[in-house]
This record gives sequence, C-alpha cells and structure tokens, in this order.
Amino acid sequence: MTTPIAVGLSAVIVAADGNGPYALETRHGNATGLPHGQFDPERHRTFELGLRDWVRAQTGFEPGYVEQLYTFGDRGRELPQANLGDAARDARLISVGYLGLTPVRTDISAFDAVWRDWYRHFPWEDHRKGRPDIIDEAIGPALATWADLGGKNAADRLSRAQLAFGLDGRPWIEERTLERYELLYEAGLAPEAPRDRGKDKRGVSLPPATMGEPMISDHRRILATAIGRLRGKIKYRPVVFELMPERFTLLDLQKVVEALLGLSLHKQNFRRSLDRSGLVEGLGAFNQASGGRPAELFRFRREALREGHVLGVQTPRG
Repeated sequence: MTTPIAVGLSAVIVAADGNGPYALETRHGNATGLPHGQFDPERHRTFELGLRDWVRAQTGFEPGYVEQLYTFGDRGRELPQANLGDAARDARLISVGYLGLTPVRTDISAFDAVWRDWYRHFPWEDHRKGRPDIIDEAIGPALATWADLGGKNAADRLSRAQLAFGLDGRPWIEERTLERYELLYEAGLAPEAPRDRGKDKRGVSLPPATMGEPMISDHRRILATAIGRLRGKIKYRPVVFELMPERFTLLDLQKVVEALLGLSLHKQNFRRSLDRSGLVEGLGAFNQASGGRPAELFRFRREALREGHVLGVQTPRG
C-alpha cells in the first residue's frame, strides 16, 4: 500500500526593531503556530504562490521578500499535525518552509494572529544583556544529567551539549539555533518532545517556562531554522535592510542587527565597518525625535548590489 503524501507550506515572516525580532504567528487555542496550509496543485501554480495565499488568508499580511528556507520531512516530527484538512489526515507530511522579511509590523488585529517576540520561544538565545542565567543554572545541568544517562554515548552527548550551548568555556555560536533546539528535543527537554512521543520519556526535567513557549506541530523547529539562517545570512548578504525603513539612523540599524543576533555589538567598530562597506549613504538630514543629539539619517544603497562586491554587515561583538 502506497502512503499518500501531503505538502504543507509554512512561513516565518520576520520584522524587527530596537526592542526585538518578531515572528508573525497564528493563534491555536493556548498555542501559536506559523501561517501555514496545504499546497493545492489545482489552485496553486507554485509553492510560493500557495504560501502567499495562505499567509494573506490567515493573517491579512501581504508578503514581500520571501525565500525558500528548508524542506522538513522527518517521520513523526510533524505530530500532532497542523490542520491541513481531511485529505492530509493519513498522509506523510512534507513541509516546505519559507522565510519572509518586512520592515513593518502591519496591523493584523482583524485576524487571529499576532506579532510575537521570537525570544519567547527561545529565551536562551538572547544575549544582548549578557549570557542568560538559564543556560548555566538550568539547561547545562539538565543536559549533563541527560548525557550521564547515555551509557557508551555519554561522552558524545556531553560534547554536543558543550558545543551547542557554549558550556565549559566553549564559545557561543549564534547561528547554532536549530542545533540547540534539536538537542533539547532529543534530550526530551523541549515541551514538544513528550507531546510528540505520546508520553514523557525524559528522565530529566525542567520547568516548562525555562524551555520557552512551545508551538503547534513542528513549527518551533522551523522557526529555529529560520533564526539560524537569518543570523548567518546577514553577515554575507545585505538582507537586514529588508527589515529597515527607507530612512534610518546607524543606531537603529545596529539595534536591529543586535536584536536578530541576540548579541550586543561594538558601536564604533560596527560603524567603521559600515563606512568601509559602501552599503549606506548619509542623507544630510537628521532625526530630531530622539530628545538628545540629532542623529543623521541614512539610506541603504541598493545600487551597491549591482556593483558586485557587496557583502552583509559586519558584526563586531561589544
């Protein structure tokens, strides 16, 4: 007997400002998920057009910049399945994720949707005010206990935990967002793990709040993938400007980059790198609304893309 396959489409739509990065999410009772729906080959000419239809229908948001993120097809990891209709009920779900960027958190109050700070789902990822205490006080010890339960794999488990979370003197590598979430899932520490397995097989436990807010289906995994992708990509492509208004101050830009990375940056070195990059141009106008010394407004030089040597923004740590 051939197992039917259903193709689901999901979108990580990201906005950001000086306060934080936000993902566009849909409400499902006490949980949230990403805008999503099933690809209909009769109605949708392409996956991307189908995705745009679902995002508009569920949130009222009109996607601009989008790119394909990843295809997720692990058996069992989509459970409980997002609601894709009766046709997908007994099918193997293949989920195609997309990443979209927008400079504005549009008004979505007419829909059952919300712009949500993604650090509510991944509190250990935000290091802007220093390394979060939960890593060394809760997550590290819990992963050490899990490693000890691994028998002949104990040393490998511990090494993976140390590298993922920067434990025992290892460096914190911000792009490893998915690796960290996957490790917590494997260890049974992520709330989705016992949910998907049908019972609690953790052996170790942490307060649910420590592990961040879960999401429906496999959506937190997809969001983690998007965060890691975006954190890496802003360093080699100028995609961060898709999140900026047409005119911005350099401090505005720095705070958005910091919000995405979950890190604080060295102000002077960040500005020197922008000067060398040719990515921004001063407008000779100033922002008078800050209440302090007026800050010059800049624009992104889109023509720099045609010059063929443009990289992303440098991210010197503070």
